[in-house]
This record gives sequence, structure tokens and C-alpha cells, in this order.
Amino acid sequence: MYLHPATRRRVTAPTTFSTKAEAARWLAATETDLVRGDALDPTRQTLTLAGYAQTWLADKTSLRPKTQEVYTYLLRVHILSALGDYQLSRLDSGTVRSWYGELRSNGLSDASAAKTYRLLRQICQAAVDDRLMRENPCRIKGAAADRSSERRIPTLAEVDLLTQSIEPRYRAMVLLAAHAGLRKGECFGLARRHLNLKTRPATVTVERSRAETDSHGMIFQPPKTTAGARTLALPESLAAELDQHLKAWVERDAEALVFTASHSGDTPTKAVWRRAWDKARETSGVDCTFHDLRHVAGTLNAVAGATLKESMARLGHASPAAALRYQHAMSSRDAEVAGAVDALLRRTAPNQ
Repeated sequence: MYLHPATRRRVTAPTTFSTKAEAARWLAATETDLVRGDALDPTRQTLTLAGYAQTWLADKTSLRPKTQEVYTYLLRVHILSALGDYQLSRLDSGTVRSWYGELRSNGLSDASAAKTYRLLRQICQAAVDDRLMRENPCRIKGAAADRSSERRIPTLAEVDLLTQSIEPRYRAMVLLAAHAGLRKGECFGLARRHLNLKTRPATVTVERSRAETDSHGMIFQPPKTTAGARTLALPESLAAELDQHLKAWVERDAEALVFTASHSGDTPTKAVWRRAWDKARETSGVDCTFHDLRHVAGTLNAVAGATLKESMARLGHASPAAALRYQHAMSSRDAEVAGAVDALLRRTAPNQ
């Protein structure tokens, strides 16, 4: 027991000791921490990870609703079910390593495991900052990195198969993703006013996305980064496709949604869209996610000679890392390009 200099309250050790010498060592270490200003908050030393994490999440009022739901799910299913009863002051790196090993052995994907680990690390760092933990126990090298294998980029022929297979009201949506790089939520967030098809070139403005949440239903939200808000010039073929789409499926009102569940303008739910997309994949035989179509657009940008900065702007990337992958994708064609150059040189070389 010691007298805390800030609260002037007597603080009892969080555990009992086998010998007087052990107690003396603990007291000496505590007094040293007090002198250095490193002592933990004595009034909250029994606080569990579950108690702290739930308060931490409730205080994160700036999170997007969908992110809040993802964090809640990861905490409930993967973190607190295993570590929730641990006192923060007793959660050590060995326990975290064992927990992470269980996650991986249970078959959690690379992306989900990395996301879950990053969340625990973030919570523990907040506890360190709040003087509830001496150090962050999340110190597994590489655990926060998403090492998901790079997916194969669909071909233009496969994109064409998907557009022929999907319900007509979603055909233009597939092309917006594959030819202009729009995300699914960005497509669903488009209203008629966001399409300017009278100018040359025609343009689409991305200023919001639409998401379905358990707590708030269908919501509009701004892009995650300022780079996500953008106006893109459209290829003429895509502009023509969108013009036909507007005439066939979209109300005349400027706020009318571009992609709906029916002629009546109903908002497509996650289930409605999933059925349409899965059916198109099955019919076409193309195994890809909708997000994979953005990779097609990124590769087209690189083939067309877009600079890294231009590709970032078109795809709404805030950092060059993602856009660089499409520049790297072009390196695989290096031998093909060299061969084509060689053939050209042979055709134009004077007879020797």
C-alpha cells in the first residue's frame, strides 16, 4: 500500500505477494514510477479490456456508421470473446500472441485478421495514453499488414460477359466501375444531377456514396478522403451507355437515383444487389468481385499512359500506393512491348 501523491488516497497493490521482499520490490518500483510520472491510474487498475473497449468505441463519435458496425462486430466476435475479461494492466504480449495465433488457426482471412489486430492495437494504445497500461502489448511484427494475395484483374472480354449477363438496370453500373473506376457505394450514390452528358467530354461527379447499415438503414455519406470527391471525364462509349440508361431507368428529377431496384425508383437493398450480381457472375462464368472491376479501370489508365498523379485522381486514391499497382501491372507486358518494338524496327530497317 502507498499514498498516491495526486489523489492523496492510499492505494493497495493489485495482487498479493508471497514474501515481504516481493512486496518491497513492488513498492520500490511503484515509487520510482511516481517520481518519473509513469505510474498507472490507481483508481482504474482493475478495469477490463471489455469495459474499456466499449467506452472507447462509444466515444468514437466521428466514425462512419458502417465503420462503427464493423468495429462492433470485430470486438464482439473476435476480441472480447477471448480477451474481454482480462484486466488491462495484466494483458501482456504473450497473451496477445496466443490470441492472434488462435485467430489464424481458426481460418480467419488475412484481411480480417489484420483488421482485427489493428483494432486491438488501437484500443491498447489509447489505454496506454490514458495511463491504464504501461506499454502496448500488440507487438507482433507484420500482423497489422493485409497480406491478401493479389487478385487477378478481369479482362475486357470478361467485363463484356458481365454486362451482357447482369440485369439491364445494372449494366451501366458495371461499365462505370470497369471503365471509370467508381466504387459500388459511389455508383449507388449517384443522382441524375451528377451526370453531365451534354458536354464534351461528358463527366460524372462523385461527391457521396450510399451504404446500408443495420442501425441507420440506407445512408448517404461523403467520401472517406478528399481525394474521393472528384469529377471524371468519361469515354464517349460509356457516356452513350449512360445516356441510354437515364432514358430507360431514371426519373427526370435532378435528385433521382441513377441505379435503383425498379422503375419506381426504389433503393436497391444489399440483398437485391447481391442477387443480381451473383446471378451475373454465375451466368457469365466470370469469378470476380465488383471491386475487381476498379482494377480494370486502373489498368486501362496505365495502358492509356496516365501518370501516377492522373491515375490517383481518376480512381480517388489519397496515396500513390494503390495507384502504383497498375503501373506495376504494366511491367508484366515489358517483353511483349519489346517484341512489338523489335518487329516494328525490322519492318522499317533498310535492306542490308
